[in-house]
Amino acid sequence: MNLLFFLTPKANCAHLFDDYTLRQAIERMENSGYTALPILRRDGSYCGTLTEGDLLWAVKNLCLMDMRDAENHGIMDITHRKDNVPVSVSTDMQELLLKASDQNFVPVVDDKNAFIGIVTRRAIMRYWLSQTAPKAVAEAK
Repeated sequence: MNLLFFLTPKANCAHLFDDYTLRQAIERMENSGYTALPILRRDGSYCGTLTEGDLLWAVKNLCLMDMRDAENHGIMDITHRKDNVPVSVSTDMQELLLKASDQNFVPVVDDKNAFIGIVTRRAIMRYWLSQTAPKAVAEAK
């Protein structure tokens, strides 16, 4: 099976750019409803992941009591607890599953490291359930 079957394309992914401020990242994350977002360079290459926890610790460590102060700090200047490791578009399903077991989403890049989208754990689980649920129902009868 090809991982492109599970891919959410870049055009449908909420993401941040590496030149965003903390305030822009907080607002983008709030509006998207996600707890982690991929960070892209303006040239489209993937450069990391920002989580709500990263934002929380940055606000605490920088003593930001006013959102206007968050405009003076870039997201690449703060510590990222864990950047989701991207996979190549040609990655096999076993490696994809291993990555997805440790990450909410797996960033997918092409041969030039250009971000093309993400594979979510949800997409993998829904596919697996669609394949096994009918069999489980039949076996239960």
